[in-house]
Amino acid sequence: MNNSIFDIVADVAAKDGVQVFVIGGYVRDLHLGRPSKDIDIVAVGSGIELARKVAARIDKNMPVSVFKNFGTAMFRYGDYDIEFVGARRESYSRDSRKPVVENGSLHDDQQRRDFTINAMAISLNRETFGTLIDPFNGLKDMEQLTIRTPLNPDVTFSDDPLRMMRAIRFAAQLGYTIADDTFEAIVRNRERIHIISKERIADELHKIIMSPRPSFGFLALDKSGLLELVFPELAAMKEVEKRGNHAHKDNFLHSIKVLDNICTHTNNLWLRWAALVHDIGKPATKRYNSEEGWTFHGHEFVGSKMIPRLFRNMKMPLTDPMKYVQKLVLLHLRPIVLAENEVTDSAVRRLLFEAGDDIDDLMLLCDADITSKNADKIVRYKQNYELVRRKLVEIEEKDAIRNFQPPISGIEIIETFGIPPGRDVGTIKNAIKDAILDGVIPNEYEAAREFMFKKAAEMRLTMKS
Repeated sequence: MNNSIFDIVADVAAKDGVQVFVIGGYVRDLHLGRPSKDIDIVAVGSGIELARKVAARIDKNMPVSVFKNFGTAMFRYGDYDIEFVGARRESYSRDSRKPVVENGSLHDDQQRRDFTINAMAISLNRETFGTLIDPFNGLKDMEQLTIRTPLNPDVTFSDDPLRMMRAIRFAAQLGYTIADDTFEAIVRNRERIHIISKERIADELHKIIMSPRPSFGFLALDKSGLLELVFPELAAMKEVEKRGNHAHKDNFLHSIKVLDNICTHTNNLWLRWAALVHDIGKPATKRYNSEEGWTFHGHEFVGSKMIPRLFRNMKMPLTDPMKYVQKLVLLHLRPIVLAENEVTDSAVRRLLFEAGDDIDDLMLLCDADITSKNADKIVRYKQNYELVRRKLVEIEEKDAIRNFQPPISGIEIIETFGIPPGRDVGTIKNAIKDAILDGVIPNEYEAAREFMFKKAAEMRLTMKS
């Protein structure tokens, strides 16, 4: 970005005798060499008035969004969202993360920030334009790849417990380490997370999941004790149980490894979620017997039934994203079973039919699910998966099974045999669908109609005269 907006802000502020600074994430990302589309401007005075005057200088008709309760105002300038706020100091009560706000100095504003790397400011005042103001050594912490709070971390996290999640999220996003005293404060204050809304927690989890190496964040959540508070279903997957010579893998560590694996292939948030929770039904289905050892039979079915409750508890959308994750959890073993056994046309048709347009994502998930340390086993799996993929392409080109609807509709069955809607109609429709999927008949109208009459004759149904 060129300096035009900063020059305009500096000019307007100088005429009003207001001290003004750019602060926070934009300054951090500037030093990281990362693009940033959000610019936070802090004024020692009214941020709202400054925003209005700067916007009018750019374009007298530019709309400005004002949030009086928060003392902020913002407008969009090109590709940038520019927010203005007056410098302030904050104090908190024990049962809320909403602060009591008073006017303050730049230093007050910097020390209320969550982390030192987000507390740096750059002067936009004429005499010191471009000067870095860094009273809490944020630049040094960036050089040392460290997340640290400007003030006592117990105060910082007790005041606003969401900052505990943010610390872990920034560490995962940037590949930083959380300073020992800061992390210890997270452990001490972890129960305070209960005053944070589910939506805000889910938003931080999304950002951890979308980081370059999400396992880093989830291991930190676990070590801090936050995981069992914000995501008990995932925490329940931890640890290994042994009986005699039988032991199962740590399903928590396996799941975050699968998540890391899939992150190298997709930025689809909900596919990453599916990778994280694909085995979430295992704790409820864990059984032991002396012949098989530890088993998790049916965990894909149990896991898929857990997804709506999980999404509801986390206040995540109970719409297409939830249904998508639920489908992938339900189907995640199917390609693996195919790869382990003979790859029949019938099994591939059924997989294509049930997965529909999500078949490619399902195959990505199954690839990521291969976390064995046995090199020979991995090679065998990969070879079998390639065979499954070739079969998927071949069957799709030949039979057009993906998302198909049986060529004979329920209405046609009703009209042909003069029967009411009900079980008999469903029986015939399902028989036609199964015949196509099993390769008994081709996915064509005439073949399906002939099969319909055959099935109706078995059921002693006759054509309507």
